[in-house]
Amino acid sequence: MKKRSKAFFMSGGAGRQLCAIPAFEMYEKENPDDDFVIVCEGGMDMFLGHPTLHKRCFDVWHKSLFQSLLKDRDAVTLEPYRIWEYYNQKANITQAFDIEMSNKGVREMPKPNFRLQSTEAIEGVQVVKDVREKTAKQRVVVLQPFGRSAQPQGDTINDPGGRSMHPDDVVKIVKRLQEKYGVIVMSEYPTDYQKLGCNQPVAQPEQAPLRMWAGIIKAADCFLGIDSVGQHMAYALDTPAVVVVGSTYPENISYADTNKFQVLDLGHDRRNYDPIRMTFEEEITRSHDGIMMMDDQMVRQICKEVDERIAAAAGRKK
Repeated sequence: MKKRSKAFFMSGGAGRQLCAIPAFEMYEKENPDDDFVIVCEGGMDMFLGHPTLHKRCFDVWHKSLFQSLLKDRDAVTLEPYRIWEYYNQKANITQAFDIEMSNKGVREMPKPNFRLQSTEAIEGVQVVKDVREKTAKQRVVVLQPFGRSAQPQGDTINDPGGRSMHPDDVVKIVKRLQEKYGVIVMSEYPTDYQKLGCNQPVAQPEQAPLRMWAGIIKAADCFLGIDSVGQHMAYALDTPAVVVVGSTYPENISYADTNKFQVLDLGHDRRNYDPIRMTFEEEITRSHDGIMMMDDQMVRQICKEVDERIAAAAGRKK
């Protein structure tokens, strides 16, 4: 009897989508008879333009989705955070997706096949070009200081989960970066950095769609960020990156073993695994409060790593 095809349900945002792409590609290659579909509960932006997966993707509100595509398929809900190898730091998120889909253990996985439309790439190049001209700096850095768990609170931005940079540290980093580079801040929360003591304006494209941000990261000389979607875009698009982590494990969420990435771990000596999407343990979240706070030495180290990534990339281009 022929096996039923699968309908994979994908929750979460753009970062999870990007990380899942290699696992879907592997599954597609190894299961050519499975006419599977992907139901994108959090949107399908990162699958747009993919040569084989885009046609398999559907928004959850797609007309007649259940009757036309789901009723005769087996529904599979993907949740990589519930994979043993993931929550024991034996696999990264892409490998956990692969284990869920294929059940073949921890395997080496390629980069996400993420394709920008020419319009998106040109928009990114233009933004970076404008920043170079306005700042008179040859090199441009994209800084993503806050993750999705960061929220405005009073006059500041707070992330009690310990994934985001502290706003005061962001200002220090911007000041140092501006000595050499043009800076573009990737954030939902515009900030007047000049009022906070920065010498030059900071580019902050407002309401830019994620795929436009991907174009900007592609065109920039380096990405500096935290555990959020920007670092996954940088990895997929081959942009040098420095990633600062606190409450989450580098083994799970970043790319420490790749030659264009430098991962700086602020939380290694006080971090506890937070089993999000499994249980809600308030005390673990409380233990991570302030885990991303930096002293001046760490700010200098972060900017030094940016210098080294940019210098190494310039050397490769010669």
